[in-house]
Parts: sequence; C-alpha cells; structure tokens
Amino acid sequence: MARMSAEERRESVIRAATTEFARGGYYGTSTEAIAKRVGVSQPYLFRLFPGKKAIFLAAAERCAEDTIRMFAEASEGLEGEEALHAMGDAYRKVVSEQPERLMMQMQMYVAVAAAEQQGDHEFGETVRAGWTRLWDSVHLSLGADVDETTSFMAYGMLINCLVAMGFPAEHRVWAGMDSSGRTEERS
Repeated sequence: MARMSAEERRESVIRAATTEFARGGYYGTSTEAIAKRVGVSQPYLFRLFPGKKAIFLAAAERCAEDTIRMFAEASEGLEGEEALHAMGDAYRKVVSEQPERLMMQMQMYVAVAAAEQQGDHEFGETVRAGWTRLWDSVHLSLGADVDETTSFMAYGMLINCLVAMGFPAEHRVWAGMDSSGRTEERS
C-alpha cells in the first residue's frame, strides 16, 4: 500500500474532522478523536494543522466550498426558476443523504456565536466569508436577483432547521414547500 502524501493526509483530516465536529461541535470534539478517525497520532495531526481551531476552520471552509460546488454543478447551464429548482433539489438530497454536512453547518453557526461571545472573531470572519461566497454564487445563479437569492437562502435555512430537528418529509411543517424548498405559487 502506497503511503499518503501530506496533502492526502490533510484531506483525510478535514473529512474526519467534519464528521467529528458535526457530531460533537467544536467544544465537544477532541483532536484525539479526529486523529483516531484518520489513523494518525496527535503529534502528526499538529504537523498538518497548528491546532484544533485551524482544523475546525479548514472543515468549515470545505463545507462552504462543497455547497458552492454542489449548487454550481446543479445549476450549470440553467437560469432563473430552473436553476433555483435544481439547486433546491440538490440541497435537499445532500442534507438528507449526508446529514454530517448539515450538522457541520449547524455547528459552524454555534461555534461562531460561542467564540464571539468570548471575543474571538476569527471563527466569525471565516464562516461569514464562506457564507458570503455561497450567497454570491447563488445570487449569480439566480440572475443576480436579490429577492430570489434571499428567499432561496431563507428557505435553505428553514430546511436546515426542519431536517436537523428530524421532521419527516410527510410532516405538516413541510406543507407549502415544493421539492426546491420554495413555497408553491398561489393565486
């Protein structure tokens, strides 16, 4: 078996960290758990990243970039409503099939709030920068319509909350939402 390069190990750490942080949050996840999941020692982990915070922020940035890429792939060659529906469908599929991606997002928001209460603004700056890139990519896919972008992102956050709380698809709280996560047009 070929040895992994440092970059490949780094990627393994980010994937493992995403899973661990999604489960336990920033404060409830140890670097020992991440190292164990990857199959490396903690000292090796710290050769790849200077500390737990750097690992978390790398996982947060990856989470944002993966979502941006997913939306770009879903909406490629589409405009307006078609792009909106394709992105909404792709997102609902990902959060239902890969719950760790949703939970990582939720943990990112919690980590920002907790860190900023303690005066640490690096979490917020990094997570907000990723969220802004996400908003910008959705905004362009929806024809730079600020109302459509805001509505799409708002429905996405509603989807996050409903899925995170475990509401089944047939529950009444989903009423009024079509497969893209937008309310159906009413006359």
